[in-house]
Amino acid sequence: MSRPKGFNREGVLRKAIGVFWKKGYADTSLQDLERATGVNKSGLYSEFRGKDDLYTESLKFYLEQAHTEVLLSAQPLGLDNVERFLALGLRCAYGSPGCLLVNSLREVAVLPPAVETLIRENRRHLHSALARNLEAARPSGDAQELADLVLTFFSGLTLEQNLATDEKEIQRKISSFMRLLRGTFESESKEH
Repeated sequence: MSRPKGFNREGVLRKAIGVFWKKGYADTSLQDLERATGVNKSGLYSEFRGKDDLYTESLKFYLEQAHTEVLLSAQPLGLDNVERFLALGLRCAYGSPGCLLVNSLREVAVLPPAVETLIRENRRHLHSALARNLEAARPSGDAQELADLVLTFFSGLTLEQNLATDEKEIQRKISSFMRLLRGTFESESKEH
């Protein structure tokens, strides 16, 4: 008869996210994860196949908790959804700056293949959702190119959070970016 596990999977994932966020994938050891989660190696391996699996499951859990799909599908679609998406990098539920997914991009060469696939799929979904919002705001423009710019801006903005940038400064940058975006939309509508 097997012994019941003495920990909560969600709790372990939340604590592991904090460690991976702070140290990155490559610099996080199994001992770091044991210390942070309070679960020993055998307990972790009873739930996860190893560090790769724990990182993959942590990132999946993080993305599920981010609720970006809900945010980017709020009606009416448009630039307000884009602005709310950009603001996600300011208020992470885990008390860490930026975005764990974007931080993971820095280590893509050493990440498990499943994580790279997860990152690519998530960014593809985000791109599509952003493009739908941009298309709703400006049906005549190239929503795909604008979605590329928004994702690139978001990535840079969230990476910058690793420098402990002042929240007011980040908000100012978001406001400036949105002014540029809205201005582009307004100037094109005047031309047509």
